[in-house]
Amino acid sequence: MASVLSYESLVHAVAGAVGSVTAMTVFFPLDTARLRLQVDEKRKSKTTHMVLLEIIKEEGLLAPYRGWFPVISSLCCSNFVYFYTFNSLKALWVKGQRSTTGKDLVVGFVAGVVNVLLTTPLWVVNTRLKLQGAKFRNEDIVPTNYKGIIDAFHQIIRDEGISALWNGTFPSLLLVFNPAVQFMFYEGLKRQLLKKRMKLSSLDVFIIGAVAKAIATTLTYPLQTVQSILRLLIHSNIYQ
Repeated sequence: MASVLSYESLVHAVAGAVGSVTAMTVFFPLDTARLRLQVDEKRKSKTTHMVLLEIIKEEGLLAPYRGWFPVISSLCCSNFVYFYTFNSLKALWVKGQRSTTGKDLVVGFVAGVVNVLLTTPLWVVNTRLKLQGAKFRNEDIVPTNYKGIIDAFHQIIRDEGISALWNGTFPSLLLVFNPAVQFMFYEGLKRQLLKKRMKLSSLDVFIIGAVAKAIATTLTYPLQTVQSILRLLIHSNIYQ
């Protein structure tokens, strides 16, 4: 229990949440373009910069940042839960012993499952809010009219039932492999570098994290596309 409630686990959780929020804020327009490309298959422009130019031209200069607050809130909660669970489970399991890549993968997977079950409602809401007001080429997408995060929760529970907040949980559980694979590669690369030096620099950590994330994202990207479409299908009749 002491390992679960440890100061170290809390520090990792806060650091992970803050780091993710900072990164998402910087690259949020790219995430907006990604989501549009995934869910709006009738859009003619297929490159990131062309999609962003279209969004700005049709919806305004700030449109690429639409839905920033709900996304950041969800990301902050999600990464806090994940990092806290990951480091707590690792501390309980390893207990001073040397960790292995296999253990990191298992711990990462379990932490991901816990994260999905606890934070899926936030992601359902933020996906709808981020796409609200967007000019889609696909006429089958049904527009929403949420006034904010709380109102979105209220309308979804009222109109669709509380279980609707967990729609899309299955593909999200499949995507648990993303952070699990990411942490497996991250921890593995870190251990290899630590064999050659006593301490890692900030640049080392940045490069290792970027490489691990790139590998994990490439391997699981098809699942991410399906997940985005299913979350939008909650309030539309696309492909139905």
